[in-house]
Amino acid sequence: MRLWLWRSLLIAVLLSSWELLSHVIDVFFISRPSDVAVRLVAWALDGTLMFNLWITMEAALWGFVVGAAGGIVAGFLLGQAPKLGKVADPVIVALYSLPKVALAPVFILWFGIGLQSKVALAGITVFFLVFFNTYAGVREVDRDLVDVMRIIGASRTQIIRRVVIPSALGWVFVGLKVAVPYALIGAVVGEIIASNRGLGYLVQHSASQFDSTGVFAALFVLMFIATALNELLNRLQGRLMRWRP
Repeated sequence: MRLWLWRSLLIAVLLSSWELLSHVIDVFFISRPSDVAVRLVAWALDGTLMFNLWITMEAALWGFVVGAAGGIVAGFLLGQAPKLGKVADPVIVALYSLPKVALAPVFILWFGIGLQSKVALAGITVFFLVFFNTYAGVREVDRDLVDVMRIIGASRTQIIRRVVIPSALGWVFVGLKVAVPYALIGAVVGEIIASNRGLGYLVQHSASQFDSTGVFAALFVLMFIATALNELLNRLQGRLMRWRP
């Protein structure tokens, strides 16, 4: 309770500072929290918020699931095969170095302007973040624990299930929590480039109308969603890793 009180106090201070700052800087540039709240209520009442939020969440969640699943599987496989990992490392680094925003037009060309292109952009962004953390987690497993398991006659499957997966799970969750906002970023960037719906479209449309209140309202929703998803992952991590102190 004390922690939540301090968090609430911090948020109140930030919002109050923003409100006061709006009396110094023209609201045309930074809007104000009270105006953003009014806009969010208006969007909620006329259905604009839920409709566009669902569009963005669908693309972001599908991209997160696909990218995270691929990253975890690839990270475990290459982590368990060091020679293959060394061979594939330059290719993976080269692909990771590509600016993800630059891939958006390619995905739109391949998949069109519908849901698939947003899922692909979010998925490819999430994949590398989860992959590198999973790969590092598998490679950092305590070799003494593995040797002890071999001495007592454990099979390869038992070693993976009892040692490798629990040891790497913390790294995997770090990658997942880092990837959550990037899944939203991928979906929103795709909507900004080519879409007529979604939170990214609201940001782009509001900016084209020089409506800073609309821009900040959409960004506030994105921050809230990212925070909520991160909290869900924290709770899931606590359940799956109860054995850790």
